[in-house]
Amino acid sequence: ILSGINRLIEDGIIDRNRVTIGGHSYGGFLTNWLITQTTQFNAALSGAGSIEQASLWGTMDLNSLIDYIWGGSPWNSSNAYIEESPIYQFGKVRTPTLIVTAEDDVRVPVSQGYILERALRYLNVPVQLLIFPNEGHSMANNPWHIKIKVREELKWLRQYGHTAFVKT
Repeated sequence: ILSGINRLIEDGIIDRNRVTIGGHSYGGFLTNWLITQTTQFNAALSGAGSIEQASLWGTMDLNSLIDYIWGGSPWNSSNAYIEESPIYQFGKVRTPTLIVTAEDDVRVPVSQGYILERALRYLNVPVQLLIFPNEGHSMANNPWHIKIKVREELKWLRQYGHTAFVKT
């Protein structure tokens, strides 16, 4: 991903001063991982992204999938769980991050968002946590929640992403 972004910058396709990142679910995990690897992002939007795989294993609805991905349980594959958990590299994070999560998410429980918010506050990184009540992983229960989510994401990008949007 980073080499692709760098190529787009080199080719003049994107402005290096206005690079942001965001994703939901696995995309949220990748967002959380990538902000530990570089400071080139002006802003991040982390939606339902995990940050600590051992606790995710114990709280999500698909822990057998996590067993498969990381090669076993946390006690049998502890190195993989640590290596693939962004939280262990958070000391490098400087990217302002908006965290969006759902109160009833059983795929990536809200606790992952709480931990992410606490870590970024501890590091004095600008952060905001949005928790939507009565929503699951896909946030499909209340259409107004999606409208609020998008509104808050656009506000975050205006504030930190050095991005201007045209009203239509």
